[in-house]
Amino acid sequence: MSVAGLKKQFHKATQKVSEKVGGAEGTKLDDDFREMEKKVDVTSRAVLDIMTKTTEYLQPNPASRAKLSMINTMSKIRGQEKGPGYPQAETVLGDTMLKFGRELGEDSSFGSALIEASEAMKELGEVKDALDMEVKQNFIDPLQNLHDKDLKEIQHHLKKMEGRRLDFDYKKKRQGKVQDEEIKQALEKFDESKEIAEQSMFNLLESDIEQVSQLAALVQAQLEYHRRSAEILQQLSSKMEDRIKEASCKPRKEFTPKAAADAGAAAPQREPQRRAPQRPGPPGRSPSGCSKRRVWLPGHSTDFEPENRGRAGLRRRDDVITLTQPRSSDKLVRGHDPTATRASSPINYVDILVPLPR
Repeated sequence: MSVAGLKKQFHKATQKVSEKVGGAEGTKLDDDFREMEKKVDVTSRAVLDIMTKTTEYLQPNPASRAKLSMINTMSKIRGQEKGPGYPQAETVLGDTMLKFGRELGEDSSFGSALIEASEAMKELGEVKDALDMEVKQNFIDPLQNLHDKDLKEIQHHLKKMEGRRLDFDYKKKRQGKVQDEEIKQALEKFDESKEIAEQSMFNLLESDIEQVSQLAALVQAQLEYHRRSAEILQQLSSKMEDRIKEASCKPRKEFTPKAAADAGAAAPQREPQRRAPQRPGPPGRSPSGCSKRRVWLPGHSTDFEPENRGRAGLRRRDDVITLTQPRSSDKLVRGHDPTATRASSPINYVDILVPLPR
């Protein structure tokens, strides 16, 4: 700061101290002005704090926020428009699931489920990226502009007005030692600054519908984020249910213990352990708990156990399909469901006890 600026600040501070110590009553500002000034101050503090909290909401990890801020700063220095994006927690989780899902392999039910879940997690990360961008463009950036431009301009006018008020009061108190013309000019400057400051505050407070619109944009972005997230998770939930059903329908493997062979001698034969017989499950379910569906053939009924739900016209438990064609060379059975809609299923998804005559 220049010497002249320091002298000016010192003069204003001296005037304030003189006003307090001397007991001289300074020029009073009207209540409406003070009320507007109070509201503008609250608006300024609200905008700054809301921007900070919104950024923390979008990017909750302080260490990642600091790293991202540093990278973005370096990108600007290097002339790059945009640095790498924030590492969403969903994306990081998805990468981990994919890594171990591949290691387990698709032959593992858990491995296959991890791979499917990783795809959903990555989609959720992309949806979160879209939320970040939408909120930044339509909420944070407008608030930042309000803080850096309009509110800063108002503070400038208020500061200038306060300096002129103190100058006017100082000269008025020294009336007789200061010429009347100089006091008049000080009053005119004070009135001019007060009017400019008052007008700028009035314009800001009367146009607060813009801030309401920005808040609505935040809510809309959150609504879209949660809607798309719910869709992704709903699809993933259905896939997990299919995985559970598919795994439960697989025949259980028998465990046969293997004895270590003695050096130079064959291992003694062990009598395989007998498993306790399974108790019959409830009607419509296999002993393993896998639910069955029923397909009606003309004059006959057949039970079958599906390996996966939602395949080839067999959509729900207890679907009923009237078969209209016998087993064909392409290994499909065809018919109509109760709504007369054509339906078909791979032959390996049904167990036909009484085949249709060819």
